[in-house]
Amino acid sequence: MQLIEDVADNVAKEVLELVEKTGNLDIIEDVKNVIGTSSQTLEESYMTAVRVRRAEKRALELVAQLRAELDG
Repeated sequence: MQLIEDVADNVAKEVLELVEKTGNLDIIEDVKNVIGTSSQTLEESYMTAVRVRRAEKRALELVAQLRAELDG
């Protein structure tokens, strides 16, 4: 269901922004636990979105580094 994926991704984006500002990784787990009490499906989609967004960030950082090395 697209709605679940959209909601999960929106929550993941907000949480990852907050984690970046605070450095508190526990926020991810705290939100996961709150979501899981109501919807296991949303919890799983949320964690997938968190993993995908973190992987995307790492990949883009590597691409930027490789471009800088190539240009430098």
